[in-house]
Amino acid sequence: MSRMEYRTLGKTGYQISVVSLGTWAIGGSWGRPVDEAEAKSAIAYAVDAGVNFFDTADVYGQGRAERLLGEVVGSRREVRIATKFGRQGNVQDPANYEYARVKQFAVESLKRLKRDTLDLYQVHCPPRWVIERGTVFEVLDRLQQEGLVRYYGVSVETVDEGLLALSYPGVSALQVIFNVFRQKPLDVLLPQAQAQNVGVLARVPLASGLLTGKFNKTHVFEPEDHRSYNRDGQAFNVGETFAGLPFEEGVDLVEAVRWMAEGRGSMARAALRWVIDQPGITSVIPGFKNSAQVSDNLGALAVPPFSAEETERLRAFYHQEVAPKIRGPY
Repeated sequence: MSRMEYRTLGKTGYQISVVSLGTWAIGGSWGRPVDEAEAKSAIAYAVDAGVNFFDTADVYGQGRAERLLGEVVGSRREVRIATKFGRQGNVQDPANYEYARVKQFAVESLKRLKRDTLDLYQVHCPPRWVIERGTVFEVLDRLQQEGLVRYYGVSVETVDEGLLALSYPGVSALQVIFNVFRQKPLDVLLPQAQAQNVGVLARVPLASGLLTGKFNKTHVFEPEDHRSYNRDGQAFNVGETFAGLPFEEGVDLVEAVRWMAEGRGSMARAALRWVIDQPGITSVIPGFKNSAQVSDNLGALAVPPFSAEETERLRAFYHQEVAPKIRGPY
């Protein structure tokens, strides 16, 4: 395995691992619950391998993911933890983004994470009006002044929301859906974030597992897996599941780009390598359930980068074959 690489997360100044990890899968909504001992072992394995940044949220397993992180790395201040708020209860409720409730969310997250300050606190895929209104950023400024939050950012669903978030000077990081099948941020959002020294975290880098190349069209997901219950956007933004692609068509698209894996070991490693190589990306945050998956994700560091010709081939494929099939605003 190659040595870890580190990049600066925008205005925060944090030096974070270019392959970091997201914790939605160990929280829940990804099929059968992950054994806690296995999840904690995987977190420890990742840290030993050089991962020093984890992304989580208060709603991942209703606090389970935060608690597991707290139990393993809560006392290790060299490991940065980003968490998120705003998806508890009614996301359209203005009170969810006002001082009293946001402070309550922050305090509860801190307890689970076993920390006294949040390294990066992100508004969790808020409705557009929340970003437009902007008062949530005044709340975060206040929590910053109180010492509960060091830096804050926004996890967005669309490029337009990301650009809107960049208009607020206190925003230090953006989290966006970005992968081989979701290349729209390359055009305007990533260059703009780079120009403003705002870090970018790439989520859903494997398109909910599609880009591992392991699925066929008849694959059945567990009922409690979002790849079952949110397949068509029934529960939340459809882009969070298979990057907005219909599952069966996504499987066909993967077959058409399977050449990516040649000389790179696996589809997953190739797909992560592509994300890492894109200008403006600070870190990619794939999910994991066990140490073997962490190891496979970190293997992306050891594979060859994409040539200009390969990159252009994937870009053309995205525009011609993938983009027309993506559902929902992005």
